Amino acid sequence: MSLDPRHPQPQAPDDRARSTRNRAIAIGAGAVVVAGLVAFGSYLLLGNSAADEKSGGTAAAQDGKHPSGHGDAHGDHADATIDGLKSWDAAKLGRDHVAGAVDYPMRPPVGGDHNQSWMNCDGDVYEKALPDVNAVHSLEHGAVWVTYNGKAADADVAKLAERVKKTPFTLMSPYEGQEGAIVLSAWGKQVTVDGADDERVDHFFGQFVQGAQTPEPGAPCTGGLATVPQ
Repeated sequence: MSLDPRHPQPQAPDDRARSTRNRAIAIGAGAVVVAGLVAFGSYLLLGNSAADEKSGGTAAAQDGKHPSGHGDAHGDHADATIDGLKSWDAAKLGRDHVAGAVDYPMRPPVGGDHNQSWMNCDGDVYEKALPDVNAVHSLEHGAVWVTYNGKAADADVAKLAERVKKTPFTLMSPYEGQEGAIVLSAWGKQVTVDGADDERVDHFFGQFVQGAQTPEPGAPCTGGLATVPQ
């Protein structure tokens, strides 16, 4: 067969052009795969973050505490879980430092004007009754005050004393002027319990040891009076 010079014959594709085209196709496909992997990874990361936030929020709600360590901002929901809890309007409880005695409307007192010196409340157990004006200052710092009278069983007193010794921002002392055998007090909060094993002891400690009711969060429970003033 003769070739007609007037009609050029089709040439085979250049090997270099073919190679360039193949590389371009491969690079494009790789970019698509990488983009897909990045998008999928971002989706998983966002999903896990959302789950973590939800889990953290649930734990805080169950704990009754915010990440700051304090309880519910108003304490209303928390208060409802403690049967027999008494509350006073914190805005009506004085906070001035005074030199003399104060006539408190409740016994033991849960707030009001007080002495400038607080009783140490870093798990301190006192064998003698405390001056109200010094103990109230401890409550202002976020302490829970455990008091008992002669009606309290010795076993309960001993068990509560061990609990207090292990719990910072708590103190304990006898208090003959109170109505119930064992009373737990915090700033503006108070409950009478039946004994050391009463579940309200755990609830009260959990909610009000440095709880949201604390007028002076961050104030110390050491550096005050270590012994009962005469």
